[in-house]
Amino acid sequence: MRPDEIIAKAVARGLKIACAESVTGGAVSSALISVPGSSDAVAGGVVAYTIAAKERVLGVDGGLIERHGVVSEEVAIAMARCVRELFGADVGVATTGVAGPASHGGKPAGTVCVASVGPRGEHAVTVFHEGDREAVRSAAVADALSALDIAL
Repeated sequence: MRPDEIIAKAVARGLKIACAESVTGGAVSSALISVPGSSDAVAGGVVAYTIAAKERVLGVDGGLIERHGVVSEEVAIAMARCVRELFGADVGVATTGVAGPASHGGKPAGTVCVASVGPRGEHAVTVFHEGDREAVRSAAVADALSALDIAL
């Protein structure tokens, strides 16, 4: 789904979106706010690239990260829940993953976990993308937009 379609859907439903990003480094937020009128739908976003940022800024439980690993559906859901609460938004979306070129935390490069939390419940998915660092990150943005579509 395209960013303009996500914004239109959120505006039509009167919903606010918040983004918690790791592997995408702010690219999801950037894609959304590139749409004219996005201020009617986007509450805010956080790039929580380190574990410490996920814990301190977003409020993700360190024990959860320790049990499941930073690249996991459980942590992605927690990030989406936390950013939603942080910004008082209706929908939270989160990305965490390994862009590469090396593996991280036992997960191979290309592994991405995306989650959304909103009025339609919680949704998480782990996907694997082939390609270089930029290809993985770009695909993760598309995954996040799909997750938003599900949540809205």
